[in-house]
Amino acid sequence: MPKDGGIGAPSKRREDIRFLTGRGRYTDDINLNNQAYAHFLRSEVAHATINGIDTSKAAAMEGVLQIFTSKDFEGVGGIPCGWQVTDRHGEVMQEPKHPILAEGKVRHVGDPIAVVVAESAELARSAAEAIELDLTELPPVLDMKAAVQDGSPKVHDDLTSNLCYDWGFVEENRDAVDEAIKGAHHVTTLELVNQRLVANPMEPRVAVGDYNPGTDDHTLYTTSQNPHVIRLLMGAFVLGIPEHKLRVVAPDVGGGFGAKIFHYAEEAFCTFAAKAVGRPVKWTASRSEAFLSDAQGRDHVTKIELAMDEEGKFLAIRTDTYANMGAYLSTFAPSVPTWLHGTLMAGNYTTPLIYVNVKAVFTNTVPVDAYRGAGRPEATFQLERVIDKAAREMGIDPVELRRRNFITEFPYATPVAVEYDTGNYHATMDKLLELTDRDGLEARRAESAKNGKLRGLGIAHYIEACGIAPSNLVGQLGARAGLYESATVRVNATGGLVVMTGSHSHGQGHETAFPQVIAEMIGIDESMIEVVHGDTANTPMGMGTYGSRSIAVGGSAMVRATEKIINKAKKIAGHLLEASEGDIELKDGQFTVAGTDKSVAWGDVTLAAYVPHNYPLEDIEPGLEETAFYDPANFTYPSGGYACEVEVDPETGKVEVQAFHAADDFGNIINPMIVDGQVQGGLAQGIGQALLENCAYDENGQLLSGSYMDYTMPRADDMPFFDVDHSCVTPCTHNPLGVKGCGEAGAIGSPPAVVNAVIDALQSGGHDVTHIDMPLTPGRVWQAING
Repeated sequence: MPKDGGIGAPSKRREDIRFLTGRGRYTDDINLNNQAYAHFLRSEVAHATINGIDTSKAAAMEGVLQIFTSKDFEGVGGIPCGWQVTDRHGEVMQEPKHPILAEGKVRHVGDPIAVVVAESAELARSAAEAIELDLTELPPVLDMKAAVQDGSPKVHDDLTSNLCYDWGFVEENRDAVDEAIKGAHHVTTLELVNQRLVANPMEPRVAVGDYNPGTDDHTLYTTSQNPHVIRLLMGAFVLGIPEHKLRVVAPDVGGGFGAKIFHYAEEAFCTFAAKAVGRPVKWTASRSEAFLSDAQGRDHVTKIELAMDEEGKFLAIRTDTYANMGAYLSTFAPSVPTWLHGTLMAGNYTTPLIYVNVKAVFTNTVPVDAYRGAGRPEATFQLERVIDKAAREMGIDPVELRRRNFITEFPYATPVAVEYDTGNYHATMDKLLELTDRDGLEARRAESAKNGKLRGLGIAHYIEACGIAPSNLVGQLGARAGLYESATVRVNATGGLVVMTGSHSHGQGHETAFPQVIAEMIGIDESMIEVVHGDTANTPMGMGTYGSRSIAVGGSAMVRATEKIINKAKKIAGHLLEASEGDIELKDGQFTVAGTDKSVAWGDVTLAAYVPHNYPLEDIEPGLEETAFYDPANFTYPSGGYACEVEVDPETGKVEVQAFHAADDFGNIINPMIVDGQVQGGLAQGIGQALLENCAYDENGQLLSGSYMDYTMPRADDMPFFDVDHSCVTPCTHNPLGVKGCGEAGAIGSPPAVVNAVIDALQSGGHDVTHIDMPLTPGRVWQAING
């Protein structure tokens, strides 16, 4: 039977009550007194010189308050990049300025040129249409390989080329990897594309800037995954506002998937304009605008080589990747194809030699940054696709080939500079095969064949690194911020608690899961614990939510703060019970003297903390509130095995997912219901990438898939019922909860499982197809079948 509460209980998400009844408070719900509205005039061409901007007609229109261009931001900093990569030659990356409004050139369709602030959103939009632009179009830079050739037009004239960096890792392994590949019994080579994606959270981005001239205080309400980071970047590096004069509030946020991690020009503009206009300024993105302005994801072109001996043991891996940065460097963009990708190329396997080369390239497209998984899906897709291809070339069962190369002893130091602390990959594979009924596959194939369909089964295994850490290490790798997390726990006199966390919840269920942890530690009801997040004015400095870090890093900070609370409460209880604090035990909300029946309740101790009549103030100060910062010693390493079963119609190329099984090891589980939901959401996004989604540009740099008419989002009828299991548990060894994180796993392991299944279906039907690039649309599959 499931627990009723605390760690491991499937407690229902308390925040869903307000979401499901329409009582959530999102940024677009915030309307301030005397508020004005902003509309951004964006470039309709991918690459052009700005010769002139005539705003006279627009400025004369009724209701227009002010029109801004780049001239209004002279002396203002550009949007900063939060990670600096050093290339394989020891040179730091090329880092162009990212202005709030385009300066001199536009560099992608959607690049903001001017902003109208008016009495209403409709008036601002109409006035923006009246602005006259004088542009000279330039040849767009779109193809990454062509972009780094001599003679290519440059996205940024002040850079030496379109190459941001040429990164090699581990550079010392390069010659050894080359030799191992030359001398191997068999080398499998695969060239593939991890296509560009649009995050498409349900809620578009919104920003509301406010300024109080009486106190010189600025407030920004925004759709952000990490308000403290926005305050730091925007205040210190863009607008020059001291942090104590800048408040950033991220209220309820309707999904992020990575796209709301970053600092955007619209946030800085609304904050700046509120002071300039003397009124609050609000901007709400339309869905079409989001396609042109939200940071996009993935967009890698890769060649991978896997060298093996006669028995199929992996000897070496070599990859060469072109990674699209888009027109500007988004906040964490340089880290995604390097440290979040290259360090995971060992996967679950004992490959002794690995070399990863990444060329990051500027193009005239929307900037690219982290999207659910961020580097880990790209690494897993390469690895699990090439292993499946190798299994067929070697005549080895794909499950067996993986088993022959699984890591079995922990801790395990990979050749790409990370150390896995725990795992049991054979156990997750065993569980996966149990869920899958692989022995019955041939019978299911025969049944599909009767209906003119081809059936296939695809297997993939994955590992990911979560809770990026520790700060001193990532600082050496180029991070320009710490990656700790914080929590303040305040106990009220009557025993209730308020947890103020630097983590941010935008669908993860923090308001439910975090109280489960504290309730377990103290032995009180979860309803006595409230979670506060998203407001820099009443939460400690924290790094926010991304990379499946909330429970592993934010939860650990909360545990450490609660431990401090308990230790102080034991001192108070010791005085009340006339016993040494070392003899005080806390269980089920009662402090007892060990070996006796003397006890005092949690609520009596907390009341005494604020009404200190019964203990000496010289020993214990009044109150019960503690803060802790937690900086992890290592990444956490969730892992698992996924299996996808598909039917393919050879007449049309249409793929239908018939079944999907997931066996994950997330370490200890706080709330299994929330974990199920996180995995299922990730699977839907991964299947969406594998079969449906594609962010496409034409030869002029125009976004072809700029609306839901052209960008195919996954729908309920594209999905099977998911079979999700997380019973294989190897707890993390270096955080107090033994947790690993679960938010991105589904999106990491599912794309290769789907593609492997389709290839298996086609090959079982006699079609010699070894690879199809995502998305596996009916047209692409039909073309592969028909040569």
